[in-house]
Amino acid sequence: MSSKKTLDKEDLDLFRTLMGETRRLKQDTVLHSLTKKIDRALPVKRLISEQVDNSHYFSDEYQPLLAEEGPVRYLRADVSPYEVKKLRRGDYTPEIFLDLHGLTQRQAKQELGAMIAACRRERLFCASVMHGHGKHILKQQTPLWLAQHPHVMAFHQAPKMFGGNAAILLLIEVDELITPLF
Repeated sequence: MSSKKTLDKEDLDLFRTLMGETRRLKQDTVLHSLTKKIDRALPVKRLISEQVDNSHYFSDEYQPLLAEEGPVRYLRADVSPYEVKKLRRGDYTPEIFLDLHGLTQRQAKQELGAMIAACRRERLFCASVMHGHGKHILKQQTPLWLAQHPHVMAFHQAPKMFGGNAAILLLIEVDELITPLF
């Protein structure tokens, strides 16, 4: 397979004839509006305090009771069971994505806290957390941490189009009364 076959003159002429009306495509880059929306200039001190405030909910000792069979899922007591079903079916599209690949547990907790704070600040209702497969450390710990946070309403293993069993879709409680302090 490594040897390249050269085309004879007939094949080359046939190719040029067939491709004569075509032109090269120009590669373009698409910037998503979400990226622009979150890039607001917030004071660094405020961002760090939000990250710390929201990551203190995550404990490694506390083990919430989650379903042992089937895909990973969680539903807060005051939320309709229909929300988990909608997450499972992919009715919600994540508005923000967090990739935890390559992070330590401590870094992952901080990033989760920062993402939840950003979702509440930007009023983003659905988020996707990609924990990957790896050594299954973050895959096991991420649902346990998310179930402890008071603003996480529900989560479910992501549908295939959003990462399958290497990701979690979650719904975050967004208060309409929260106003950003700029």
